[in-house]
Amino acid sequence: QVQLVESGGGLVQPGGSLVISCAASGIAVSDNTMAWYRQAPGKKREWVATVTESGSRAVADSVRGRFTISRDNAENTVHLQMNNLKSEDTAVYYCNLYLSSYWGQGTRVTVSS
Repeated sequence: QVQLVESGGGLVQPGGSLVISCAASGIAVSDNTMAWYRQAPGKKREWVATVTESGSRAVADSVRGRFTISRDNAENTVHLQMNNLKSEDTAVYYCNLYLSSYWGQGTRVTVSS
């Protein structure tokens, strides 16, 4: 059974950095395309970043240059490094086995002074 468990969210000041993680079980992240999505209060869930089986990475325009997705095959974990955080990055961040119905429970990131 596939399980995705996010961690690492919290409160950070504007301009700060945070790393959130997604620990997977039941699948190998190295064999799958994994993604991060986020949902801000009152808004639809939106795609943030993807890393493919081959290691290709893509990020949304809104976070390009600030966010980096990476994968630790040994730990079977996907990370999202978030730098220069802005108030508009405040959201619940979800890990997803890309294009599947498998989602984590989400981790909340709040950017505020």
